Amino acid sequence: MASDRRPGSSSSAGSDSGSGSGETGRDFAVVCYREEGRWELGLLPERATSSLEALLGALRQQPGEVGTVGFVDIADDFFIAARVIGDDVRLMLSDITAADEWALAREVLEYLGIPEPADEDFDDVVPAGDLSLFSDLGLPEIELGLMLSDIDAYADEMLFSIARRLGFGDDLERLVDAAVH
Repeated sequence: MASDRRPGSSSSAGSDSGSGSGETGRDFAVVCYREEGRWELGLLPERATSSLEALLGALRQQPGEVGTVGFVDIADDFFIAARVIGDDVRLMLSDITAADEWALAREVLEYLGIPEPADEDFDDVVPAGDLSLFSDLGLPEIELGLMLSDIDAYADEMLFSIARRLGFGDDLERLVDAAVH
């Protein structure tokens, strides 16, 4: 995660998520699910980037063979990975320090029952939540942890790496590039 990419920094075109300080960022939300052994991807409405409830509601509309995966990138600053299988919701926040500036990150921490970080915790960029949410899809927790430890990688780069390991990286990159450019 690049700590210099906060709201107000220059970034690619995108939408204002309404979840930070009101600056424009490169926000996107996608849904990914398997149908007949093949990954299907689609963009989610903009509201899915501003509310955890909206994100989970959208994911529940696409019950796939292995549940539904959702990715939300906020201004390339942090991301949320969600997996919904029936009533089971598994969440991961890429950077706990995002809760300082982004309401969506605070919602994820609240859902997970994790307190917001104290001021002294803002020096450490660490993920929160379920790092094993993709283990049964071929991405072990330890490997996901290694991906998330790359402090020089932007949120979208991490998401593309995760998607490649899950088998739909090129499709995700094409979808996002078409949507935000």
